[in-house]
This record gives sequence, C-alpha cells and structure tokens, in this order.
Amino acid sequence: MSKETGILENKMKCLRNLLVLSLTIAAFLVAGTAAKADPLSITFTPQSIQDGAGGDTLTFDVDVTNLSASDVVNFNSDALNITQPGSDLVTNDEFFANAPYVLNPGDPSEYEAFTVFISPGTPSGPYYGTYVILGGPTTSDFGEVGSATFEVDVASLTPEPSSLVLLLTGMAGLTATLRRRLIR
Repeated sequence: MSKETGILENKMKCLRNLLVLSLTIAAFLVAGTAAKADPLSITFTPQSIQDGAGGDTLTFDVDVTNLSASDVVNFNSDALNITQPGSDLVTNDEFFANAPYVLNPGDPSEYEAFTVFISPGTPSGPYYGTYVILGGPTTSDFGEVGSATFEVDVASLTPEPSSLVLLLTGMAGLTATLRRRLIR
C-alpha cells in the first residue's frame, strides 16, 4: 500500500505542477492581450447609427483622439468593412482627403471619414460595419491604431399591408361620401 500511496502522491504533485504551469501561462496570455490597447479613440459624430432609404447618401464624421501621452501616431491608411457581403451599400472613403497625416500626443481631430450611398432597392434592415485606422509611430507602419463600429438602418419604401388597408378604407369612405352628395 505504501508503494501505491507514493505513486499516487507523485501523480498528484505532477497534476498540481501542471495546473500551476497552465494558470501561469493563462495569466501571461491575458495580461498580454489586456495590455494591447489602441492608441486612438474613435467616436462617430453625431452618432454611429444612421437611418436612410434607397437613394440617400449618409455621411459619417469621426472624432479621433491620440490617447498616448508621448507617442505620435501616423495615419497611413484606413479600412472600411460592411458585414453584409453583396449589400447594395456603396462606400466612398474620404480618409486621404480629410484625415491628418500625423496626430500628436493628446491631440484630437475631427473629419469626414466616409459616405455610404444606399442604392435604390436595397433590402430594408440594419447593416453593420467597422471603420479601422491603420498606422503607427512611423510612416511605414500599417498596424491597427484605432477602430469603431457603425450601423446603417435602411428603411423600407414599400408600405406595410396594414397601411394599404387603412388607405383603401379611407378612399372607399371618401368615394361613398362623394357619391351620396352627387346623388342628392
């Protein structure tokens, strides 16, 4: 029994060491991902959710602030993604026309980031997207330095069946009233 007890104790020590090692690795991984923060804060102005219908063009402006206390951030590119592939939304990226090339520590900047054209016939519903600024400490860096999500809510131009019933009922009532007046 003592030999079996010794084997069991060794197995328990190995399991305990393995658990400690696993927890240590997990702590380093969590600390590493928590430490990675975007140096830019991006906020849509006036809001990140905009409504429109077929034929409308929506303009998305952003407020960008360099959160770093000491690092300059170069704006080298941007990326714009709408999650519904094949959607009838056409984007026009205004980044290079409007964004600053460099943002100093603590400095804010407001500019028109992009426009979204809603093609006529676009199915109604919400369309979600992400706006990402790429850059870094030098003009040759293209890492993600900030991102924000936005939403385009496309309204339906087709009346709902209940609206049609209400319209037809009103027209029938108006027709009946006019017929009575004409008969008299």
